[in-house]
Amino acid sequence: MSSLSYGPPCEITVNIDKIDGRKNASMKDRNRQVYKAPVFMDGEDVKGQVTVTLNKGKKLEHQGVRVELIGQLENLIDSKQSSTFLQLMRDLEPPGTMTDNQTYNFEFRKAEKQFESYNGIMVRIRYFILVTINRQYAKVTKEEEFIVQNLQEEPQLNPPIKMEVGIEDCLHIEFEFQNSKFHLKDCIHGKVNFNLVRIKIRQMELSLIRRETVGSGQNAITENETLTKYELMDGAPVKGEVIPVRFYLASTELTPTYKNINNRVSTKYMLNLVLLDE
Repeated sequence: MSSLSYGPPCEITVNIDKIDGRKNASMKDRNRQVYKAPVFMDGEDVKGQVTVTLNKGKKLEHQGVRVELIGQLENLIDSKQSSTFLQLMRDLEPPGTMTDNQTYNFEFRKAEKQFESYNGIMVRIRYFILVTINRQYAKVTKEEEFIVQNLQEEPQLNPPIKMEVGIEDCLHIEFEFQNSKFHLKDCIHGKVNFNLVRIKIRQMELSLIRRETVGSGQNAITENETLTKYELMDGAPVKGEVIPVRFYLASTELTPTYKNINNRVSTKYMLNLVLLDE
């Protein structure tokens, strides 16, 4: 008795052209698995080759082969809220029958890529090349991701962060950080001054929090994620004591701050100072 095979009739391979000096970067997919992909900037060409390898002894009747460059905002909480903000398409072959393996070149010149690749708590911003072989019954598709990074100029104004907090007649502290804007590999310098201490403090911690907001107005959803936490002080401080702060951001997985991605997503970072009493 012969058996029937319903697997795909071919295999698609996508190779994005490598340019001398182009870096690869690491990202996490929807399953939080790390992968590496080439890095592009806004306005750069994206080109490469698509190879279709037929299964042995098979021919492929199709209704056309196309390649697309897609930028997608993927909502990890509600897939119905996902959207496509970039879609460029090129036809590789008209409808017909493929009897031999084929290799096609593709090129998207000066492609606009205004949003950076982003992997957050509730959303992902992803870019990929999508190849589709249209068939009467089941399409054959292949995705190949790449990463977008858009560098910005260093801000001309970078004021310090200063704040006084306390509990009346019990605690009065001042904390100061030298800057309010940092690059992803920066070092945060600061200090905490104890001007009044009348409670028994056990320890002091500094944590870095990412706050992600999806939507706007009453429909907005906000999630906080503590990226890292470390102990600044162990034991009770005394009046007049100054605790220095030095925190290297390179040790933490960060993204830039985003004010409004596609009018739907915002991401900001906060430093959270916590005092624990006995």
